[in-house]
Amino acid sequence: MTISMYQASVPRLANILGNLSNILDKAQAHVDARKLDVSTLMNYRLFPDMLPFTKQVQIACDKSRSVVARLAGLDVPVYDDNEKTLAELKVRIAKTIAFIQSVSPAQIDGTEDKEVVLKVAGKETHYKGMQLLLGHSLPNVYFHITTAYNILRHNGVEIGKRDYLGNP
Repeated sequence: MTISMYQASVPRLANILGNLSNILDKAQAHVDARKLDVSTLMNYRLFPDMLPFTKQVQIACDKSRSVVARLAGLDVPVYDDNEKTLAELKVRIAKTIAFIQSVSPAQIDGTEDKEVVLKVAGKETHYKGMQLLLGHSLPNVYFHITTAYNILRHNGVEIGKRDYLGNP
């Protein structure tokens, strides 16, 4: 049995982003129950040189949209990075899931060897489709979602591994 580029991308990305959205529901319940200032959570960092919570979610969405668009030969949709609440981040996630799910398997399958050039740290980096998906984009999405999860856990949101994994 083989796994296609589509199967390795869109369903997996939609799943983990959906799990993140569900985690944000628990974060909102935590904020509401404790009458916390949501901006503190949105701007929280695990370490001073790390990006804040909001940026972690934004990047996870950006990387998901960009890999699917690039593999499918589409323009990458651009979203403003202006979310100030958990509800606004949920809207961003929902838009991202809707976009990636709008791309058909036929647009992505067969892109394993597709040439993709990205600017990484200001430098042109050349990828093949599979390398971009498996070696760059998926690890980035999971890294930023894990970091967002860790920020929420550090701030007392009652979430666990089952919330992260959801229903794979």
